[in-house]
Amino acid sequence: MKIFMTGGTGFVGASLTRRLIEGGHRVTVLTRKAPSGSDRPEVEGLSCLQADPTLAGAWQERVPDHDVVVNLGGASIFRKWDRKSKQLIRNSRIQITTRLVEALSRAPKRNRTFISASAVGYYGFHKDEVLDEESPPGDDFLASVTRDWEAVAARARASGARVVICRLGIVLGKAGGAIGKLVPLFRKGLGCPLGSGNQWMSWIHQKDLIDIYLFAMNSRDLSGPINCTAPEPVTNRELTRALGKALGKPAILPPVPGFVIKALKGEFGATLLEGQCVVPKRLLTAGFQFRFPNIASAFSNLFGEDRRTGT
Repeated sequence: MKIFMTGGTGFVGASLTRRLIEGGHRVTVLTRKAPSGSDRPEVEGLSCLQADPTLAGAWQERVPDHDVVVNLGGASIFRKWDRKSKQLIRNSRIQITTRLVEALSRAPKRNRTFISASAVGYYGFHKDEVLDEESPPGDDFLASVTRDWEAVAARARASGARVVICRLGIVLGKAGGAIGKLVPLFRKGLGCPLGSGNQWMSWIHQKDLIDIYLFAMNSRDLSGPINCTAPEPVTNRELTRALGKALGKPAILPPVPGFVIKALKGEFGATLLEGQCVVPKRLLTAGFQFRFPNIASAFSNLFGEDRRTGT
């Protein structure tokens, strides 16, 4: 297959690109800053297209030449939310997705697949309520962003595309993401729960997430929203305990008070202190097999070798 991707140089996108190329697919990555000179990757099956994905341009003419469009673009939410950063978070997602849908709409209809990222933040905060794809959206900032983001992506159906919306949980990987920021602290013995520690955290191992994207590409009957989370969500306290155990650095410090997190992270602090308990009902029904269904197996895979070698 030929795959067009935004966000292909990020934490998730880079891993997905590698897997696709290893599988013999051809990938075009749209990036603001294409590598040049000695930094240019000489990888068979990979091409980089330099352009700003939030702006209309000649790059849009390349999109319809592909069988699958994967949309992973968008500014990181892991920052203090002020007026400027919230505008960046919203606009980057809406604008990139709008430009991709425009590109598809200008081409003759054909059997394409459009896989657009979203987040479990769509559901808002529901304390201990178990949430699946049929649960309603929330009304906080992140919920409103994801709701509008998904609505724009759904417009691609008018061009004949099969649209899959991937609502991502917290992605666990060694080289980046939320856990990548925590590991250095835990290695120094500074790991601890956040707030009450009772808030739910819906997570997914990076390898399982890549498998989900491949599964979505090849499952022609699958469309609409899918929760990209492991079947066993955990509380923040359980995740903290499991990460400390996997690293051989038990988390013995008292929890960080909620007011401190809010002072440091602003409104984003609420997402760290509230969370949601999300399960992948549609993936399980479709027969997807998780390699890492529980947090212990996930962290053992990611950090087991490190602990054995003392790194």
